[in-house]
This record gives sequence, structure tokens and C-alpha cells, in this order.
Amino acid sequence: MLFKSKWRFFISVIAVIFIISGCQAKETPEEKMYDVLEKVVDKEKVFEEQQDPLVKLEEEEKVLYDQIIKLGMKEYDQIVKLSDKALTLTEKRKTLMEKETKSIKDSEKEFKKVSVIKDDLDNQELTKLANDLYDTMTKRYKAHEVLYKEYSEALKNDKELYEMFKNKDLPLEDLEEKVVQLNENYKKVFEANENFNKFTEQYNDKKLAFYKKAGLNPGK
Repeated sequence: MLFKSKWRFFISVIAVIFIISGCQAKETPEEKMYDVLEKVVDKEKVFEEQQDPLVKLEEEEKVLYDQIIKLGMKEYDQIVKLSDKALTLTEKRKTLMEKETKSIKDSEKEFKKVSVIKDDLDNQELTKLANDLYDTMTKRYKAHEVLYKEYSEALKNDKELYEMFKNKDLPLEDLEEKVVQLNENYKKVFEANENFNKFTEQYNDKKLAFYKKAGLNPGK
């Protein structure tokens, strides 16, 4: 009898577990969207952390560049010293840019989950908002790819410029050509960055509109 009582107790516990599990509310598509979008924010924290240090390095490098171009060849040793410092800063900038890009790639991988979830939304307005949100974020990721490409090209030419400064026999025409090329590089970087920021702002607005329509509370 004791064995039977234990068996019945075991069956009862299992039954209760199934009942409780069945009563638990399933996560809605809106809530799934929220979870993914907030994880995207977390994935981009590393990206955000690179912004200020990157700007600081750019400013430090600009100071070195200005110092170099004010020096004459009689101060060649100082030019070499400053150029080497600038090259070190360029390498640091490259490292930060790689970290930034990896963060964006991790974010993109997480965000792709939205493509499946948004199709489960029942509300037409929410579906439209989700589609707009998805399209905008996709454009943002593509914009960052362009930004990364242009910034990498500028970094490459920065390095070449500082190496050129260390060449005593460098023709002035070659140096001028490299400076013109760099100015064009950074014009493209500026435009790519503006485009990326534009899509970032649009995405944030659309995300908040989706949250509001879905009755979701950011930072819940």
C-alpha cells in the first residue's frame, strides 16, 4: 500500500506541473519583437563605447598632422617622430573601428529574427510598422557597411601619407596628390556617416512607434 501511495503522489505532482504549464501565458509576437529589439540594443553597446575614444584619437592625430606640415626638412627627425606617433594612432583607430563593426554585425545577426516574428503579427497597422522598421534597419546595416569600407580606405591612405612624410626624397607632387586623395576619402566618410546616422534616427523613431502601438513599455 505504501508503494501505491507514493506512485499516486508522483502522478499527482506531474499532473499539477502540466496544469500550471498549460495555464502560463505564451509570449505574444509583440513581446517576442520587443525581446529581440532590446537584445539588439545590448549587442550595440560595444559599438556605442567606441564612439568617444575614436573621436578623441582622430583629434589627437589631427594635432600631429598639423605639427608635421608646419615643420621643414631641417627638422626631419622630428617629422619622423611625429609621423610614427600618428601611425600608432591610426592603428588604434583601426582597432576601434573593427570592434565597432563586429558589434554591428552581432546586432544584425540578432535583428534578423524579426523577419520571422513580424509575419506572426495579427494587427495590420502593427505589421506595417514592423515592416517599415525592418526595412529601415536593413538600410542602416548596409549604410554601416559603406561607412566601414570608406573609413578603412581613409585609414589606409592615412598610413601611406605618414610613411611618405618620412621619405626625404619624396616629390612634392606625390604628397599633394595623396592629400587630395585623403580629402576625397574623408568627404566620402562624412557622407557615409551622415547616411548611417539618418537611418539610425529613423529606426529609433519607428521602433518607438511600434512599441506605442503594441502597448509595450520600453525599459520594462
